[in-house]
Amino acid sequence: MSYQEKKTITSIVSALILMGAYTIDALGRYRAGAAPLDNLGLWAWMMLKYIGIGIVVTIVLQILFHILLSVGIALREKIRDEKSDDKAIERTIKGEMVEDERDKLIELKSLRVGFGLAGAGFIAALFSLVLGYPPAAMLNILFFSFFAGSILEGFSQLFFYRRGF
Repeated sequence: MSYQEKKTITSIVSALILMGAYTIDALGRYRAGAAPLDNLGLWAWMMLKYIGIGIVVTIVLQILFHILLSVGIALREKIRDEKSDDKAIERTIKGEMVEDERDKLIELKSLRVGFGLAGAGFIAALFSLVLGYPPAAMLNILFFSFFAGSILEGFSQLFFYRRGF
């Protein structure tokens, strides 16, 4: 599995964890009556909180991913060639983490897929207002569509890497 695929899987996992945590928190508060649908400030605060948590979790997971990947590559090189020096291992690590034009094109194609879902979610959110649903439902549709767009973007990247560009 390539560096890009591993990095993408890490991003998908973090997004799924955050989406699950928000869903559990939001449904729990709503069912307990602590998050009424007419309190948009509370819903906005919950979403902002999870966006902030998402940024921190993503940064921490990417740092851990890169550390573990580097350690794994170093161990693999030491096992393969016990005489490998630190500079050779460093070159191998840098060589595996290179992003080329193909990677950038795959990222752009995947972004288009993710933005498509986010755009569809925006339209669905507008329709929810037209159909008389509470504004909190619209906020949640938007929030979930952006999360789902991010996750779909990751799965699209995996698809494009596996299929070939």
